[in-house]
Amino acid sequence: MVGLAEEIIKALMRNSAIDKCADLFVKHARIWLSHMTLICLGLEGTAHSFGAGIVSNDGTVMANLWDMLSPEKGGIHPREASRHHAEVGPELVRRAIEEAGVSPSEIGLVAFSIGPGLGPCLRTTATMARTLALRLSVPLVGVNHCVAHIEIGCLESGFSDPVTVYVSGGNTQVIAFAGGRFRTFGETLDIAIGNMLDVFGRSVGMGFPAGPRIERLAREGKEFHQLPYSVKGMDLSYSGMLTAARRLHSEGVPVPDICYSIQETAFGMLAEIAERALAHTKKSELLLTGGVARNKRLIEILTGVAERHDVLFHRVSPSLAGDQGAMIAWTGILQYQAGDRLDIAESFIRPRWRTDEQDIHWRSE
Repeated sequence: MVGLAEEIIKALMRNSAIDKCADLFVKHARIWLSHMTLICLGLEGTAHSFGAGIVSNDGTVMANLWDMLSPEKGGIHPREASRHHAEVGPELVRRAIEEAGVSPSEIGLVAFSIGPGLGPCLRTTATMARTLALRLSVPLVGVNHCVAHIEIGCLESGFSDPVTVYVSGGNTQVIAFAGGRFRTFGETLDIAIGNMLDVFGRSVGMGFPAGPRIERLAREGKEFHQLPYSVKGMDLSYSGMLTAARRLHSEGVPVPDICYSIQETAFGMLAEIAERALAHTKKSELLLTGGVARNKRLIEILTGVAERHDVLFHRVSPSLAGDQGAMIAWTGILQYQAGDRLDIAESFIRPRWRTDEQDIHWRSE
C-alpha cells in the first residue's frame, strides 16, 4: 500500500508543496502500517525436517510445528526427504493454522526457505509456498535458511548485533553483521559438526540423529583421547577428527571415552574461533543457534567464552534451535517490512546460497 501511495501521488502531483504532502502521507502510512498486525506463515524444508510456523509482526510465535524424517539406517536421501515433506506438509500447515487460532484469510504473508539446502527438498517446499501464496492472494518472500537461524535467535534474546555461532547438521559458521551483510568470520572447510556427529554415531550403531546420544555417553567418559585439533586461521576441519574417532572405535576404545573426546575437541575448536571473532569485532553479544545448540556441554564452553570477554550470551531455546518454520516466518516479516517481495515466476530455489551472499536491508550498521 505504501509503495502504491508513493507511486500514484508523486506521479500525479509534481508541485513541490504537494510533493511535501505526499511525503507526509507516506510517512504516516508507514507508521499506520507498522501498528497493524501482519501474520506470516513460514515453511521450512531444506533437509530432513519440514516445519510450518506462524508468527506475527510483534514477534509472537503463534504456532511452530515440524516433523523430522528419521531413516532406519544410513543418512538422509534427498528424494526420500522431499517425499516426506510432500506427505506431511499439508497437514502440518493445517495444524499450525489451527493452533495459531487464525483463519487462512488472516494470513498476510507466506515465507519459505529458498536455500541453502537439498535441491529436491527445497523444490517441494517452494511449490507448497507458491501454491499457498496464490491461493491466499498474499505476497511471497524467499528466506535464507542460515540468516533465519540468526534472526530467530536475535528475536528471542533481544540481541541487536551479536557474534553468532551457528552449528547444525549442514552448517558450522561463526558469523557477524558488517557492511550490510552477515559476514562469515570462520567456517568448516569440509563437513559440518552435526554431520560429523551423525556419521560417527552411525558407524558405532547409533540411530539418527546421533548428537543427543553422543552427548549422553560423553558424560560417562573417563579418559580423554587425543584427536586432530584442526583450526586453520579462522576456519576449522572435522573430517580428520571423524577418521581418528572411528579408528579409536576399531581399536576397542570405549564409546563413552570417544564421545567425550569428540565433544571436548570439536567444541574447543569452535570456542577458539568464536573468541577470535569477538576480539576482532568488539561486539558485546554472543549467540548460539542451530540444531547443535541444544548440546549442554557446548553451552557451558561458550558461556565461559562470554564470561572471559565480558559479553552477553544466549543460546536459542530447543524449540527454536533446529530447522523450523517460525524462524522462516519471522525473517520473512523482517524482509517484507524492508520492501522485499518475490514474484512467483522468479521464486527459484538457491541450494548453494551462502549466508554472506544476501544483502540485509532491514539492519543498519
